[in-house]
Amino acid sequence: MTTTTVETPRETWPGAVREVTLGAGAAVGGTRTAVVTVGGEKTLPFLGFEAPAPHRPALAVEVNDVAPVAWSGELAAAWGDAVADPAAWAARAVEAGADLIALRLRGAHPEFGDAGAEQCVATVKAVLGAVGVPLIVYGPGVADKDNEVLVAVAEATKGERLALGLCEDKNYRTIVAAALANGHLVTAFSPIDVNLAKQLNILISDMGLPLDRVLMDPNTGALGYGIEYTYSVMERLRLAALMGDAMTQQPMICNLGEESWRQKEARASEGVPDAWGALATRGEAWEVVTALTVLEAGADIAVLRHPGALATVRTALDDLTGPGDPKEA
Repeated sequence: MTTTTVETPRETWPGAVREVTLGAGAAVGGTRTAVVTVGGEKTLPFLGFEAPAPHRPALAVEVNDVAPVAWSGELAAAWGDAVADPAAWAARAVEAGADLIALRLRGAHPEFGDAGAEQCVATVKAVLGAVGVPLIVYGPGVADKDNEVLVAVAEATKGERLALGLCEDKNYRTIVAAALANGHLVTAFSPIDVNLAKQLNILISDMGLPLDRVLMDPNTGALGYGIEYTYSVMERLRLAALMGDAMTQQPMICNLGEESWRQKEARASEGVPDAWGALATRGEAWEVVTALTVLEAGADIAVLRHPGALATVRTALDDLTGPGDPKEA
């Protein structure tokens, strides 16, 4: 009897994803005790036999500057009284295993307190003082107010290598200028579309911001609410990057927690089929499945909301990549 050795087919690609580092330590003018580098992939997600990924995906936890009144009771209860204090909330998230904190300045929204730039700066500094991991800082989601608070935050935290967002086609000039002047990064946000994502990267690059300071947010649909289209667009962006398209080679970040927890399946407790299961675990499971889907599509940073989902997704990443920690001292 003869045996035949079959070699595992391996794909090689001419391009690679750029490496992007969030956070700055004392040696380069920052205060972070750990930094996070993402990107660098030379093949599709989790195909380590083709080309080992230099950095595993990072997991961020969303923290709000004001207690979130619109969150489901189960989600808010998972963080307890920490939701009343963003610094305490961030510290608890790091204890739970977060590699990054995604601080959302929701309180600056005109409908949720209309906090001014000075108050937002104080909040960011308090969170920076409470944790040693890098920060992603989001404005309230209103372009004019985003510009006001993010510019002030950028100036007050010069050298920390924050990721500022959202940087969109309608306000990218202001956000990019603030990042350029103060040593920060931007998250380039576009609707779920390959060409729009690429075009925004081009516009940002044309302003002089190095592309190793740009994260790409292609927008995210949740499980059952556009996740298939999200996956398709992210896959096409990653394939274009690997084939050598320089303007699609940015690491991708996905705010999947926000999308997952606003769907009825994660929130509804009455008038739903018994097959949906208990609400206490349903929302968490919805977030986990959404997270694993975008990670398989190529996400380099997944922004989560529930500590239980964070633990489950981290365990899944350990299974896919081997135990590890994207944070570096």
